[in-house]
Amino acid sequence: MRIISGTHKGRAFYPPKNLPVRPTTDFGKEALFNLLNNRIDFETTRALDLFSGTGSISYELASRGCADITAVDGNYNCTSFIKRTSEEFGFAGIRVIKNDVFKFLKNPGPPYDLIFADPPYEMKETIEIPGLIFSQNLVKPGGMLIVEHPKEISFEATEHFAEQRNYSKVNFSIFI
Repeated sequence: MRIISGTHKGRAFYPPKNLPVRPTTDFGKEALFNLLNNRIDFETTRALDLFSGTGSISYELASRGCADITAVDGNYNCTSFIKRTSEEFGFAGIRVIKNDVFKFLKNPGPPYDLIFADPPYEMKETIEIPGLIFSQNLVKPGGMLIVEHPKEISFEATEHFAEQRNYSKVNFSIFI
């Protein structure tokens, strides 16, 4: 895996094979960040990366100048890998929390400019994520939530839904 742009452009990282993850493809990640480049100022963004897995989205945000990132994952091996990689890359702005995402969302702290959630595709509770986040007022006015999900899930009838982007097998639903 690699970082696509920013100060660490092209930098590779190698997650252990035993992590229970399905990382966002480079194609999907590149499309996502092309979209974000036109919508946010990374340097002033407070970001939350839910189900952070390998940390790929957090590293991409940090490489682009985002200095306030919280990465949450319930798997010890994932959070340990993100901590090690963040230190290796010098990303001091990534705070890693090992916690069940749904428990974390009950007490998350101040709102965020950008929230990215990439739950396991087989997770039945995926459809509940936008409602939980917006009921807790976790998205700042003018901010956004992006949920990566399989094509079988549709958020079109969900409050705050703005649009869905499809990039091959990767689907992003955007909420504002």
